Amino acid sequence: MRKVCCVLLSIFIVMEAFSQSKSSDRSPVAAGRFYSANKEALTGDIIQLFESCIKTTPQPEVRAIISPHAGYVYSGKIAASAFSAIGRNRQFQNIFIIGSSHIMAFEGASVYNSGDFVTPLGKAVVNREIADRLKNENKVFDFPVNAHFQEHSIEVQVPFIQYYFNNNPCIVPIIIGTNNTGTIKKIAEALRPWFNSENLFIISSDFSHYPEYEAANVIDKATANGIVSGNPVTFLDVLKSNSRKNYPGLSTSMCGWTSGLLLLYLAEGDGNLEFRKIDYCNSGDSRYGGKEEVVGYNAIILAEKNQGGELSGRLTDEISFTPKEKDELMWLARRNIKSLLYEKKRTTVDRKNLPAVFNQPLGAFVTLKIDGTLRGCIGRFISSDPLWEVVIESSQSSAFEDPRFSPLTKEELPKTDIEITVLGPLVKIDDIKDIELGRHGIYIKKDYRSGTMLPQVATENGWSVEEFLGYTSRDKAGIGWNGWKNADIYIYEGIVLEETKK
Repeated sequence: MRKVCCVLLSIFIVMEAFSQSKSSDRSPVAAGRFYSANKEALTGDIIQLFESCIKTTPQPEVRAIISPHAGYVYSGKIAASAFSAIGRNRQFQNIFIIGSSHIMAFEGASVYNSGDFVTPLGKAVVNREIADRLKNENKVFDFPVNAHFQEHSIEVQVPFIQYYFNNNPCIVPIIIGTNNTGTIKKIAEALRPWFNSENLFIISSDFSHYPEYEAANVIDKATANGIVSGNPVTFLDVLKSNSRKNYPGLSTSMCGWTSGLLLLYLAEGDGNLEFRKIDYCNSGDSRYGGKEEVVGYNAIILAEKNQGGELSGRLTDEISFTPKEKDELMWLARRNIKSLLYEKKRTTVDRKNLPAVFNQPLGAFVTLKIDGTLRGCIGRFISSDPLWEVVIESSQSSAFEDPRFSPLTKEELPKTDIEITVLGPLVKIDDIKDIELGRHGIYIKKDYRSGTMLPQVATENGWSVEEFLGYTSRDKAGIGWNGWKNADIYIYEGIVLEETKK
């Protein structure tokens, strides 16, 4: 009997070795369920998703994205938003697609090294050299490829890659089967040699599963903020906090949390990288979904910080507001201040019917004036939250929390003019000749002191560049008239929106 067992064991070992060595393409299992199995229909669907998604200015050095993997009718626009943050002509050598197993548990990761991935759009070539090296040199990757056979999380990303990128990069598909944080750290260390600007990492994950609609919005924002913190401990604490709150129906805050944690371990300690939220929705926002038990979807990117360099085109070439959109944004700020004055609460917002530009992650300042005299001005330079949310918060702060003024009163509100300045990114400069009056605001920072003036301030006062710098340096940063000469100087663009009627 023992001989028989030994013979059978030998046969199984040979069979496993043979199955691992021969080429075997991975056939689609999500086609026809999560996305169309027809090539033409699938292409049309993806084109529509990219046309309708929220687009941000492509970031030159995106290193990773977090993209959902649900059916395209539910989460496809969020996935398209994540991909849209990357330039289509970006030349990646490889794209590592990482997901957490929905099918089986095992103490490590499985990398597909038996062939290529097939979808209705054709073959996505797997870099088998990298896959073999991961498997042969790292015990945590020594798990069979059958973890991929019924798993959808990797596959759902592949058609986006095939459609979007012009240079057809190779892929490296990886499934994580463990929730042991120590093992996830080891997986991250094994992947670290490829975690650079030559490769893109896609973390495939949905967020909350099965709470009701409003709870999902709260949970998914908290979880996304945990990721954006860049701190693995903070992220894990958020997951624990969500769990302790006992939201009805909640089974997980993020189905691919182990994959998200892996990315946080990879990025940890690199001060040149930052996470940014791009867009969010949940299945209740789809015409196919209900509000009772929803699944959440976040688009998040990890990119190198803007360290200056060549200046980009004008902000108005990238972002614009129709007259109707401008009036709607101004009315949102005014309505919020009125609601806080009379009802002691922020105004409610119907997010589903907002213009697309309101959902872009943009900074903004809200300025209040009475008879041309400043009455409050507070805002944010950089935001991973949507513009409408920044305007809501900034209108409240400008009206009631600006330390230079007493809170706005009911009697003052009808006399108050509101101005919103929508801001582009901060760009560090080394030559003040880069400052264009009327186009650029300036932000001056020295040690712990900093200050800013918006683009319109210089032209309203008829200042020269040197006066603009001097007033900002002295009156805003508090470092003296000439303090800017040995301080860090940043410029930013602003789109100034003014009320046409109250």
